[in-house]
Amino acid sequence: MKLGLIGIGGAGGRVVESLLQYEDGSRGEFIADAVAIHTATADLKRLERVPVDNRVPIGQTQVKGRGTGADSELGAEIATADIAEIRGTIDDVPVGDLDAFLVVAGLGGGTGGGGAPVVARELGESYAEPVYGLGVLPGADEGRVYALNAARSVRTLVRETDALVLVDNDGWQPRDESAGAGYRRVNADVARRLGVLFSAGETDGHGTVPESVVDASEISNTFGTDGVVTVGYAASRIESPESGFLSRISGSEPEEIDTGNQITSTVRMATLGRLSLACDITSAERALVVVAGPPEHLDRNGIERSRTWLEEATGTMEVRGGDYPVPDSSYVAAVVVLAGVSDVPRLAELQRTAVKTQRSMEEAADESERNPTDCTPSGDNDIEPLF
Repeated sequence: MKLGLIGIGGAGGRVVESLLQYEDGSRGEFIADAVAIHTATADLKRLERVPVDNRVPIGQTQVKGRGTGADSELGAEIATADIAEIRGTIDDVPVGDLDAFLVVAGLGGGTGGGGAPVVARELGESYAEPVYGLGVLPGADEGRVYALNAARSVRTLVRETDALVLVDNDGWQPRDESAGAGYRRVNADVARRLGVLFSAGETDGHGTVPESVVDASEISNTFGTDGVVTVGYAASRIESPESGFLSRISGSEPEEIDTGNQITSTVRMATLGRLSLACDITSAERALVVVAGPPEHLDRNGIERSRTWLEEATGTMEVRGGDYPVPDSSYVAAVVVLAGVSDVPRLAELQRTAVKTQRSMEEAADESERNPTDCTPSGDNDIEPLF
């Protein structure tokens, strides 16, 4: 699937950089072009892979290139005011080569949380291609304002996109890891998962042809739930058959590796292990599995058994899948997509935090009316349920 990447805000730009880096080191080409949009010009200048002409500074009159200070309402206002400039850069993207747009943002920040829904809506109204979202949820230790921003942004992006892939920072960062190192690792992990998924059907014409191609239509049909998507990933090293001293002295044949069982086990780990957003997998409406590895280890029966297992585990009959041959690899890897998930504890927690924050802001606003010297800003948007 060929993507037009649109990174919004600091986190959005960094994730786009990670996706471009993954593509540079992989066999598949799944990125047609990439654009980065931000109110902080210093962050735009730090990007290395997004073309300079595709870096769009916005809100220069309002914030002087210094960012929005986690004010998502200001981020939305700036994106709306500068939408013509944003649209002008996106119009230069080779849309004829695209299968979809992917709008990428950290949803707790002001520029990403406020601007991403504005840009997604503009893309949906202007182009025929699907518009998907990739949103990074803030950690619980980032503060209640970030939770409020994210809750509002998730609710709006679900409405403005054809599907919203969510990544939960809290579920991925070890407690003993620094924030900077943690974010870099998470970004690389996200890029690997989505890179395998979107490049599975994109070959240069010289590689091994998959037996069952996961093309753009397979992904679009899986994503087409207009809801939340979570992505799992697992990889297991391929053990070579035992052919050393013991087999030589016994005269026995080397034991064959059961690649079918390895595929099924890896798919189970991808599904039940660390999803990008933890959920009750039985709440998924649709699913897709991609198995990658050396062609000789992509056992067709094993892939079919893994699909059957995924059907039984999720309770949905809409499970698509295929293989992605990667010659010379030492691993079998699996990417599992669960689309339209609805039982998501992290989103419920985010909702509760957002409601409490909204209530506190309203109480502060009431207090400021009684005491005019109190300039605490009020929240104008009521928080509705995320689902």
